[in-house]
This record gives sequence, structure tokens and C-alpha cells, in this order.
Amino acid sequence: MSTEQTNNVAAATTMRIGAFNVHVNHADKPEKFNGLNFKRWQQKMLFYLTTLNLARFLGKDAPTLGENVDAQAVTALDAWKHSDFLCRNYVMNCLMDTQYNVYSSIKTADKLLIFIEFMRV
Repeated sequence: MSTEQTNNVAAATTMRIGAFNVHVNHADKPEKFNGLNFKRWQQKMLFYLTTLNLARFLGKDAPTLGENVDAQAVTALDAWKHSDFLCRNYVMNCLMDTQYNVYSSIKTADKLLIFIEFMRV
């Protein structure tokens, strides 16, 4: 294979991979929830969290450490807590300041969205 053919294959591969990459710009985040159109805001928030690969933390509880605690289990729990923290705070940052103050005591992302939906501020 010649150098020119190799470069063409590499360029095509890069373009093909680039077509599947999702670049999230922080300007794409939903507007702050003002108490109106909750379902629309909720769907936009879910899409936003999905693009950040954080939506999976909305419906799951933290993993528990069993009797045999190893380093891998502790690392997995720490990673889950970190991602849940990010998810929760992305949601919190899409709330108005008065709502932020009300919901800041809720500690996990899944409980936060459940509570917001229940209260429909």
C-alpha cells in the first residue's frame, strides 16, 4: 500500500469517526426552569443529560458494597458518586435561584428530578 493510499484510508477513518462524535456545547443546555411548561423543560433536561452521558443516573440508586469489598468496588462507587454529583448539579444549574435554594438539600439526581416533578414549582 502506498503512502498516498494509507493517508486516504486514515482520512476516511477520521471523517467516519468524526461523524459519530457528539460535541456538547454548554450553550445547548436548557433554559432555567421558571415554573411553566414543566414537561417540555423535563424533556429538554433529559436530552441534555443524555448528551452528557449522565441520564443513566436518574433512575438508579448508588451501588452498594457487599461483604467482600475490594478496590474495584470502591472505585466503581466513587465513580458513580462523582457522576451523580455532576448530573445533580447540571439539573440544579437549570433551576431559577429561588428553586435552587429549595432543592439544594436533595442529595441525588434521581431524587431531585422526582421531587421537582412532584412539586411542579
